[in-house]
Amino acid sequence: MLASFAIVVITLPGCTINQANSSGSSKRAISTEIKIDGSSTVYPISAAIAKEYGRLKSGTKIEVKFSGTSAGFNKFCAGETQISNASRPILLQEARVCANSGVPFIELPIAFDALTLAVNPQNDWAKDITLDELRTIWEPAAEGKINNWNQIRSSYPNRPLKLFGAGQDSGTYDYFNEVVIGNPDASRRDYTSSEDDNVLVSGIEKDPNALGYIPLAYFEAAQGRLRALGVDNGQGAVLPSREAVTNAKYQPFSRPLFIYVNAKAAQENPKLQEFVEYYLTHAGRVSNTVGYIPLPAEAYRLATIQFTKGEIGTVFEGVPQPNVTIAELLRRQAVFQLTEEQRTKLEPK
Repeated sequence: MLASFAIVVITLPGCTINQANSSGSSKRAISTEIKIDGSSTVYPISAAIAKEYGRLKSGTKIEVKFSGTSAGFNKFCAGETQISNASRPILLQEARVCANSGVPFIELPIAFDALTLAVNPQNDWAKDITLDELRTIWEPAAEGKINNWNQIRSSYPNRPLKLFGAGQDSGTYDYFNEVVIGNPDASRRDYTSSEDDNVLVSGIEKDPNALGYIPLAYFEAAQGRLRALGVDNGQGAVLPSREAVTNAKYQPFSRPLFIYVNAKAAQENPKLQEFVEYYLTHAGRVSNTVGYIPLPAEAYRLATIQFTKGEIGTVFEGVPQPNVTIAELLRRQAVFQLTEEQRTKLEPK
């Protein structure tokens, strides 16, 4: 049984249950239907678990869609969904919107991704790529100027460079830009973008001159149709793999994946509560099946405790934070608290 909720991390207006009771969004959340939206990266996990759960509990209607992490949080904080898939932690402004709308949220890590730099198999010249090269390619100043492979490395052929990457509503867009450029909103615009990773896979597959970034699960689902580049962060090129992520070797493109649960809806809807408990019990197995890296058993144990206790808030301070390892994620789950300085940052201005 889900315990009474206590605000553990973010203390913003609208997060308490009494405040949520008086909001219109809580009335929408009482529905026994479960709606999930958000990240296309997390979508394969949530869709697989929902399908599996639906076979066991045929009376529970679960709708799983994707629109990108940012768009998903917009719907979630408006009370339109009960679970939001996210390929990055919730941002400060999003947390404030949720709080002011009376939507208290529980942040639950469910797997790790290895964001993959992919090329067409006909590309026989590029084997790896450095962070400096990625910055040269993707920074805003590159728009209309860096258009050929030999502009990346002089040894590469004089062939057109066709880029594919996440759309602006995607958490992958925010994460990639933060890691590569240092600003989640800074990127060249003249590339093929989409919140649907299948569109990116198809584009790279069809173009011998393509370079793109996609989640690991979508790369693994396209085995043989795409090829991964090793990422060199200054310590040698490393290919994306479960072992490299687990050992914190594939940096800075290893990242935790999340679901965010409307705490008030979970308290009022036993079907939602049971589904989330099932999700956490089977997230490791399903994540591995669809192509992601499962968390250690301890992480799912801590997440289950967090959900059962109704621990509201985020341990990521509302700002992008690249280079979080599995070990660091576990530490944050165990601590789950803010310093007074961090709490002050979250107070509304």
